[in-house]
Amino acid sequence: MASAPSSTTDGIHLPDTARDLVKILVAGPFGVGKTTLIDSVSEIRPLHTEELLSEASAQVDDLDGVREKSTTTVAIDFGRISLPGGIVLYLFGTPGQERFRSLWEDIAYGALGALVLVDSRRIDASFDVLGLVEETGLPYAVAFNAFPDAPDHHTDAQLRAALDLEPGTPMVTCDARDANASIDALLALVHHLIDRHPPEHR
Repeated sequence: MASAPSSTTDGIHLPDTARDLVKILVAGPFGVGKTTLIDSVSEIRPLHTEELLSEASAQVDDLDGVREKSTTTVAIDFGRISLPGGIVLYLFGTPGQERFRSLWEDIAYGALGALVLVDSRRIDASFDVLGLVEETGLPYAVAFNAFPDAPDHHTDAQLRAALDLEPGTPMVTCDARDANASIDALLALVHHLIDRHPPEHR
């Protein structure tokens, strides 16, 4: 974690209490709610690189289960949130389609961890993204985004088994539209990172 310079709190600049700056990826398949989550928690105006879906992209992007989606992130989403204890998260939302795989290494560089959003209506859409995260060696937490028509009959054990998660990988449910629920998901990741690499005594 990098040490933050002192600054004033005005909605743009870092607060004076900022101590540790942490780059976090918000990953997941196309249409899972990454942009929505960053919008819901960011204390600054989020940066988006969204474009309208075209007929050409419809031929290569899997729209199964997200037929109502009309835009897609083509580079990154970016937001920032300050947490208790002087931790500031810089959130980088990554494109979820295979055709943007070449961007992954650049976006992932310097990240300490990833929050992987999953849609329980189409769990298999998350396999490629989870594979990318695991290939980089990034610690991660999984958050099931609670879509209104998501099935509610799966147990935690079934969901964990479906994603082949290690026992220590945090798994939570959140509503990406709700700031408190999204912050709780990010905190699950932060606690996981701290458990793996406890901070030095100050």
